[in-house]
Amino acid sequence: MAKLSITPADGATKVAPDTGVGVKATGGQVTKVTVADAKGREVRGAVGADGTWRPRWALRPSTAYTVSAQATGTDGKPVTGRSTFTTLKPKRALESGMSPLDGEKVGVGMPIQLLLSRPVTAQRDRAAVERSLVIRMSKPVEGAWSWVSDREVQFRPREYWPVGQRVTVVAHLAGVRAGPGVWGTKDRSLSFTVGPEHITKVSAGSHRAVVRENGEVVKTIPVSLGKPGDDSYSGVMIAQEKAADIVMDSATIGEPGEYRIRTKWNVRMTYSGTFFHAAPWSTGAQGSRNVSHGCVNAGPADARWFYEFTQRGDIIEVSGTSRKLEFGNGPTPWAKSWEDWLAGSALGKPVNG
Repeated sequence: MAKLSITPADGATKVAPDTGVGVKATGGQVTKVTVADAKGREVRGAVGADGTWRPRWALRPSTAYTVSAQATGTDGKPVTGRSTFTTLKPKRALESGMSPLDGEKVGVGMPIQLLLSRPVTAQRDRAAVERSLVIRMSKPVEGAWSWVSDREVQFRPREYWPVGQRVTVVAHLAGVRAGPGVWGTKDRSLSFTVGPEHITKVSAGSHRAVVRENGEVVKTIPVSLGKPGDDSYSGVMIAQEKAADIVMDSATIGEPGEYRIRTKWNVRMTYSGTFFHAAPWSTGAQGSRNVSHGCVNAGPADARWFYEFTQRGDIIEVSGTSRKLEFGNGPTPWAKSWEDWLAGSALGKPVNG
């Protein structure tokens, strides 16, 4: 007759969520396993090659589970087993946020950002977080997760997203150990689509911004970039956010009194305050001289057109300045080579959706 062994044992408490559930039959074969919480929600899992059933994802903290198992012995006789246990209550909870927004249409350069409420520093914990992340794509492409700080991991495709791509991301963070006494308590998910390919190339030398949609030039805009000493950043940036009307204050960059002015049709390019925006005061220099404090200045009509045209995640590439974009000055996944990006993954391997 077969003998069933179930772990955790019946009545166990304070069980670590990533311990999982083990069901094994000695002298027989496991035929069915059901794991459910007190509300009857079943846990996905499967019997492995070694004959042991394990859950697909970590269990939820502070949750009571009941395991019901069946097996058939080599003698053909059925046996059943049952175990009820409770997972531990975390000392500290790991909360999360994600970008893009659920349902958003974004540009081809938009990374997926997973933002965490607590630092995740150990390599094994980062690997556990990465293993919990699932990406499904309508057009599978190669990409990778990369840790940009202790509290943020981002995903980018190896090349820009294909136009029309539909992406769903699920972070199975509930039950993931992220540090001593730190456990994820909630899963998170989002879906987004990729709009037309918008790539704008801004040249400090020609004082022009050439805007392309799906490879075709749709507009050339006279611009003025940063004057000497206030050089604009060169590098591949993305449109991070848009604001029709803001007040730009030099005090925010450590230069109080230099300027404080209301600007229209603002497209943010860096965390440090680089924008593509309307600058009616510099129209005489746009197309011929660089006179800004580091932003990309355009005429009001052109700036409004660019603002309305732009999607978050569109590519804005600036060239011809002496100041190089620093990685981390905004979502800047394209500031690194693919090899350097992949090196930031705790798992060290690409993902194919």
